[in-house]
Amino acid sequence: MSYLPQTVPGPKIDEVNAPFWDKCNSQHLCFQQCTDCQHLVHPPLPVCPACQSVNRTWKKAPLRGRVYSFTWVHTAAHNSVSESLPYNVVLIDFPQMLGVRLVSNVINALQNNLTIGDEVELIWECVEHDQKIPRFKKI
Repeated sequence: MSYLPQTVPGPKIDEVNAPFWDKCNSQHLCFQQCTDCQHLVHPPLPVCPACQSVNRTWKKAPLRGRVYSFTWVHTAAHNSVSESLPYNVVLIDFPQMLGVRLVSNVINALQNNLTIGDEVELIWECVEHDQKIPRFKKI
């Protein structure tokens, strides 16, 4: 069973972020990287915020990260999640990828046992239209 219902609306995909979501559908978490200055970027942008280059590639993320920050949501932001309250929203840090963080959820966390610094491992779940999204579980 998914952490949140599969009826949760999927991401709005455009020409800039489509490669990110395509890689997610192949179960590869990758972040945009400038090929000129090596700056890592997320979410994907059309130009590098560090050097304004349009030359970019994708760098595979590690399968583990750490909880950088989190909150518990008690009011449904969308009707599809009303039966899932409360749910967490976390910011995952990847220490090996300086400056890159990802908003997600930790699927096996309870309100009293999620803490900043918890080590988490990547898993995949589907939302609307079978789009795979990265979620995490505590190790």
